[in-house]
Amino acid sequence: QVQLAESGGGSVQPGGSLRLSCAASGNIFATVAMGWYRQPPGKERELVAQITAGHSTNYADSVKGRFTVSRDNAKNTVYLQMNNLRPEDTAVYYCNVRGYPAYNSRTFDDYWGQGTQVTVSS
Repeated sequence: QVQLAESGGGSVQPGGSLRLSCAASGNIFATVAMGWYRQPPGKERELVAQITAGHSTNYADSVKGRFTVSRDNAKNTVYLQMNNLRPEDTAVYYCNVRGYPAYNSRTFDDYWGQGTQVTVSS
């Protein structure tokens, strides 16, 4: 059983900052990537930022230069530092962990946090 506990969401003014945290617990044989998705009101869920086991990163074009994804392996935690927030960043943010559940697994599993609300408004 894998559980992801998210924290750090809230309401800020444009230009403000927030830091999201996601702590993973349970057993994953090998983690491929950890990251964040978001779902703005009335829109599809989209990838925001991702960090792989090899520490390469992927970002949505809309957040490049403003958001930074990082991880702490000792704490099994992934973070999303969000700076210079904009109203269009308003969304529910979901932590995602992708990994192999067992040593002989041939496909990935995706695990999801419960979602945390980020609201950016003046």
